[in-house]
Amino acid sequence: MTLTIEGTDLSLAYGYHHALKNLSFRLSENKIYGFLGRNGAGKTSLLSILASFREQTSGSLTIDGKAPFENPHVMQQVAFIYSKDYKDESDNVKEMLESVERYRPHFDGEYAQYLIQKFNLPLDKKIKEFSKGMQSALNVTIGLACRAPITIFDEAYLGMDAPTREIFYQALLEDQAKHPRIMIISTHLVSEMDYLFDEVLILHKGSVVLQEEYESLITKGVSITGAANEVDEFVQSMKLLNVQQLGNTKSVMVYGELTDRERKHAQQRGLEVGPISLQDLFIHLTEEGN
Repeated sequence: MTLTIEGTDLSLAYGYHHALKNLSFRLSENKIYGFLGRNGAGKTSLLSILASFREQTSGSLTIDGKAPFENPHVMQQVAFIYSKDYKDESDNVKEMLESVERYRPHFDGEYAQYLIQKFNLPLDKKIKEFSKGMQSALNVTIGLACRAPITIFDEAYLGMDAPTREIFYQALLEDQAKHPRIMIISTHLVSEMDYLFDEVLILHKGSVVLQEEYESLITKGVSITGAANEVDEFVQSMKLLNVQQLGNTKSVMVYGELTDRERKHAQQRGLEVGPISLQDLFIHLTEEGN
């Protein structure tokens, strides 16, 4: 089942503050989409509209041509997993999973039990007694086991240690391969999670500044390393992202693809040309001056 999400001139205002401004985008394939943006960029505001938590001020957002807000059929197709405070939750894991299963038509109880074991979560302990990391592990278990056609993880890993996050990432990739759907991941851990993404959307000041396939995006910049004077001469007309120097060796990150001729020229100068990371591009595209 493949759904289509489309936002057109989408805006959301809180009083005089515009969280989203005439934002447009389209998701129409079963992929893992990385939603990136600095604090206040509008990621959670956009995702909360998608999940029917609130309605936009103007413009439209549709799922298969239907507005999700207060539409029970559409809402059932979306799972929105975010950091929750379970301090008043008296249920244990077993009771929580039974409750979720009643309302989620695609829920896979056996798979949920498999993940509970992977995360080493106690079935009979009250959830309010869990650590923050254990609560987050339960959240992502519910998100994956729901198998909703649109599954959203909004900073859902908060509190998890590195080994637990790795269990989550591997489970996500494996389940996406077996049960493809639109998977949206909003994160600040760009360098840690970039390998998960098929496509990337970067939000900045309430607008989408870029939507592109991950593999294509990371060709948008290169690193140039070598003797400082050779590097300086080679990059003098290019857009620099970052400069580092140790002794006479200099490494410069530039924004823009190199032509075959430029790459050959760099090789002739004894310069090393390499890729740059998604995080470096993200930082550049969301700089305050942009």
